[in-house]
Amino acid sequence: MDFTGRDVVSIRDLSKDEIIHILDHAAKMLPAAQGEKLSKVLNGKILATLFFEPSTRTRLSFESSMLRLGGMCMGFSDASGTSVVKGETLADTIRMAEAYADAIVLRHPHEGAAKLAADFSSKPVINAGDGAGQHPTQTLLDLFTIRTEKGDIADKNIVLVGDLKYGRTVHSLSYALSLFGASITCVAPPGLQMPPEIVSHMKQNGGKFNLSDSLESVIPGADVLYVTRIQKERFPDPEEYRKVEGAFRIDNALLANAKRSLIVMHPLPRVNEIAPEVDAGPHCRYFKQAFYGVPVRMALLSLILGKGGI
Repeated sequence: MDFTGRDVVSIRDLSKDEIIHILDHAAKMLPAAQGEKLSKVLNGKILATLFFEPSTRTRLSFESSMLRLGGMCMGFSDASGTSVVKGETLADTIRMAEAYADAIVLRHPHEGAAKLAADFSSKPVINAGDGAGQHPTQTLLDLFTIRTEKGDIADKNIVLVGDLKYGRTVHSLSYALSLFGASITCVAPPGLQMPPEIVSHMKQNGGKFNLSDSLESVIPGADVLYVTRIQKERFPDPEEYRKVEGAFRIDNALLANAKRSLIVMHPLPRVNEIAPEVDAGPHCRYFKQAFYGVPVRMALLSLILGKGGI
């Protein structure tokens, strides 16, 4: 299966078999991701990380992944120090980055920015989040987490809770989960439910799908609870944000009715939607989930840059 030179703008760019291939490859990367094995498979390769929006886990895990594979990184985490402030277009920024690097990772506040970048670049472009659009590598690491922690993805009851309207992580994840035959329940405050076009895609894939506004009623049957924060920065009206702020909170009292085997995931950062008391409990997987971004992104980078080994 040849990924050499591929753009990854949306999870829909990948078939189910290709996703499985990446996850299988990521499992082989675990020793190198943990620093237990040395890899030089991307020696001499350079990754440009262009982050026009704040990021901790995505940016650092991409950089860690490249370094763990023996490659190098360059880029920026704040566009205010670049020629963007002088009026340089995204297209021109991408043209410059491709002249200096072998692949580009882009995070941008505008939906469709990654697609535009891929159109202008002759080097592979990986979407690290474009506004309320897509976040394909987050989806890959989420799938890897579920598969690693639960043994499989098919037939699992997955509850998505929080901001499902603006949350790009759940947009990508719901599409992928439907490919694997998971049962998906969406729990959101009024006005923040999953967009109709995402629901339509899930149904086209044969996904088993339900809507709910009661978290308590769905907790007992859940295998995975995927929590997202209410994204204040995505709301055009601050008053609308205040109406839904803190709508759901995961704590030990809520989880008392959950299966012992339930895992709680979160793409992070969290604000107050998961109580700190959950961190030490048997359900917490969000910190391990964040680590899994390293082997998954190592796998993707090594495949895209044509060095599929470890």
